Amino acid sequence: MQSTNRFGQAVTLDRPGFIHDTACLQGKVYVGPEASVWTYAVTRCEQFEIVIGARSNIQDFVMIHEGVETGTFVGEDCSITHHVTLHGCEIGDGCLIGINAVVMDGAKIGRGSIVAGQAIVRENAVFPENSVIAGVPAKLVATRDQYAANVANARYYQRLSEAYLQGRDRVD
Repeated sequence: MQSTNRFGQAVTLDRPGFIHDTACLQGKVYVGPEASVWTYAVTRCEQFEIVIGARSNIQDFVMIHEGVETGTFVGEDCSITHHVTLHGCEIGDGCLIGINAVVMDGAKIGRGSIVAGQAIVRENAVFPENSVIAGVPAKLVATRDQYAANVANARYYQRLSEAYLQGRDRVD
């Protein structure tokens, strides 16, 4: 039997912001307060748990899946941008993961960090707070406190989410 329900039975929606009609959340997934999930984003977690923190945004075509041995955790005030894949990893609060980046099993991205677009973060790679991470494979290329700028980006998406919830697709 095929399911057409875009939210699995174990999904917990804790006062989220906008969740697009095409988003698909399956398995044990928690979406925190005012977090938004955009067009064609997919989460799937059959064994562990996916957590999306408060005010974070999961943008268009993002894929979040559990890892072989762990769930996937996205902190508060994060921007997970278009076409990102997160697989069994931990993303600290106030991070920005750039377009088409991949973060693999066991990897940990510290608070206030940026993963550059198209970077591939290998399994079990650990980056401290305020890291700028880029490349294939991804490496630490700079240390800079991006927390405030990353949170500002997340807050823009929070405003956009509010507009969509009001039936507008433009931000005033």
